[in-house]
Amino acid sequence: MGLNVTRSVLPTWFARLACGTAVLCLAGGISLPAYAQMGGADALTANVQTNPNAQLLLESDELVYDINAKTISAVGGVQIDYDGNRLVARQVTYDQKTGRLKAMGKVELVEKDGNRIYAENLDVTDDFREGFVNALRVEAADNTRFAAESAERIGGELTVFNNGIYTACEPCRAKPDRAPIWQVRAQKIVWNGKKKTIRFERGRFEMFGMPLAYLPSFEIADPTVKRKSGFLMPSYQHETELGSGISVPYFWALAPNYDLTTTGTYYTKQGFLGDVEWRHRLANGAYTLRLAGISQQDPGTFSDSEPEDQKTNRGMIGSTGAFQINPRWSYGWNLMAQSDKSFAYRYGIEGYSGYNITDQIYLTGLNDRNYFDARLYRFHVQESIPDQNPDGTPNGSSQPKQPYVLPVVDYAYYLPQSVAGGELSFDVNLQNLHRDEEDGTTPIGLNRAGYLSGIEGNDGRITGEAEWKRTFIADNGLVITPILALRADGMYVDSDSIGVTRSEAFRGMATAGMETKWPILFSTTSSTHILEPTAQLFVRNDEPYNGEMPNEDAQSFVFDASSLFERDKYSGYDRIEGGTRANLGFRYSGTFNNGWSLNGIAGQSFQLGGLNSFAGPDFVNAGAESGLDSARSDYVAMIGANRGGFTLTTGGRFDKDSFAVRRAEVASTETGKYGSLFVKYAFIDAQPTYGFTDDRHEATVGGSLKMTPNWRVLGSGTYDIFHEALVKRTAALAYDDECFTYMMYYQQEQPITSTGDKGDETTKFGFNISFRTLWEFGKPVDIGGI
Repeated sequence: MGLNVTRSVLPTWFARLACGTAVLCLAGGISLPAYAQMGGADALTANVQTNPNAQLLLESDELVYDINAKTISAVGGVQIDYDGNRLVARQVTYDQKTGRLKAMGKVELVEKDGNRIYAENLDVTDDFREGFVNALRVEAADNTRFAAESAERIGGELTVFNNGIYTACEPCRAKPDRAPIWQVRAQKIVWNGKKKTIRFERGRFEMFGMPLAYLPSFEIADPTVKRKSGFLMPSYQHETELGSGISVPYFWALAPNYDLTTTGTYYTKQGFLGDVEWRHRLANGAYTLRLAGISQQDPGTFSDSEPEDQKTNRGMIGSTGAFQINPRWSYGWNLMAQSDKSFAYRYGIEGYSGYNITDQIYLTGLNDRNYFDARLYRFHVQESIPDQNPDGTPNGSSQPKQPYVLPVVDYAYYLPQSVAGGELSFDVNLQNLHRDEEDGTTPIGLNRAGYLSGIEGNDGRITGEAEWKRTFIADNGLVITPILALRADGMYVDSDSIGVTRSEAFRGMATAGMETKWPILFSTTSSTHILEPTAQLFVRNDEPYNGEMPNEDAQSFVFDASSLFERDKYSGYDRIEGGTRANLGFRYSGTFNNGWSLNGIAGQSFQLGGLNSFAGPDFVNAGAESGLDSARSDYVAMIGANRGGFTLTTGGRFDKDSFAVRRAEVASTETGKYGSLFVKYAFIDAQPTYGFTDDRHEATVGGSLKMTPNWRVLGSGTYDIFHEALVKRTAALAYDDECFTYMMYYQQEQPITSTGDKGDETTKFGFNISFRTLWEFGKPVDIGGI
């Protein structure tokens, strides 16, 4: 028989049955919180959260009401649906005298979140504070599983599972009775709903059914608690000068909004390293403070060329912060100070281990069409050589040549209303730098061997620019965009660096430009193509003081297809294009019914009048041998293709006369059923102006191969073709399935120094083991890629 009724018309006893048969409390109670990630695990201690207006659907062969015994029973093929939850059993009985609900005979409960609860018998009190479940089995929505011979609820706080098993592994489909890859078996598992802990007593860890470790007693946090004091997973590492190292971190959950993590690492060659990190979250942001230090027991392990690493006592302090002043303004910092220049890099202090580290303090504002950003910078080069020779003279190290940026400010504003039918925007940049030591040698012109990347002393600049542009679309699809721009720069220099000829200067630039595009659509039954011929013309005055003022922020200049249609191709504000220039080329995109897609850019640039900024003098030769330093530029092109798991991107610069390759890059990836493969290749033609008298080639190949559905090998290698050296190589063997991963790896690096010699070789090896939802040891290795 079947009854479809609403809770409002049920008698009190049946309302309780409706609430009980949903078994939301029980379902949560037998889930294994944070440990098993089963969700809803705390429902036994919480009020039942159901929709009071939800309908209950009860289906059974018969419904029996025993007046004398005061019991109500649904018997035979019982199925109860309530508020997205389903209970199936052979019989469900509610006892009004004891307030207990009993479900018997292959009980199955499916929660609305996907968790499945299985038991032969289920017996709970009316308010679910105490209960008992026999032959229990739980399958969570995230494929974690829990089983027990029985479970009982005590005092509304403790849930005790007897002879329990936990695993995150799926059963073997061919042999479901076979033991999973790993499982934790314990005679008793106690979940404390008040303390939010799960304790395993007299347990053991098993793999493939074989016990590997006896666990007399251990405790983990209830996953409903995101933070709880305790040991975190240890990790292993090895480096040639440090030896083998074991790190053991301990997490202190001191309060809901702040905590402390202490990590002790013992290296077989250098001794004990202490590391402490404090984290504090406030109402409007958060900050961190980190300290680390070591007294090296064998500094002599490091080579004579690394005197910074040969100090006995070494340490660092670092801090980060990010705060919101209001919804529009924010500020923050990232700072580090250390006893020597390479401590954090050498010992791999997390967050500070990069070879190049940037300190900064910033203030940022964003509101509608306004943007403001102010930053102070300091740059760390974590090299292992001191700044000075024993006699106090500079020894050529990089750190003293790094500037202090005090500060750099950017402001951009786009008017919300149109001006003469177009868009008007303003851009302001302020830059001020100080450097302790000159970076470079005396400049002698574009054919020199010297350079001046940074002056000793102070220099600064303020830039203001206004740009207006409007787009017109003709009836035939031609797109015309006129552009007008005005820019002014004020610059100053306070330096004794050789080659600096001016102490101050004012620069004004006016630009009138036009861009025309004509998108053309081609369609066939199997493909669609868009070809967009593009022409640009910019008329400007010559760049004032070309090469007479320092160039700090426009040094990283590369002419390729991505910069072909830029109005100003320089990367920063210290240099600006002058004269009259035209850019010609096309853009292309195509899609095919077989899944392929293509895109590309190609073209050439022409200096039509005035002084070519890229051919003039510059403190760092920006523009020399760039392909733009003549009236007619080199050709540039770029094309990309992809289909499914395959991608290919290639581009280059080609000589304007001989079409010889001057610069080329190729990058490709392929991901398929049996693994993945990536290839990268870079070529740069000889550039004698910069001291590179020979071509430069570098190729990187890597990928992974599945040997079985779970086992794979990984590897990558980077080869410097000119120096005939394998500068980096990595190899790894890994196993992956739904509940267990293992990786063993080997990595070796040998960089090429600025003099072209091979640097010191560094070797690393290690492993990573992860039991999903349980433990993780070590760190995986990155083989690179695209």
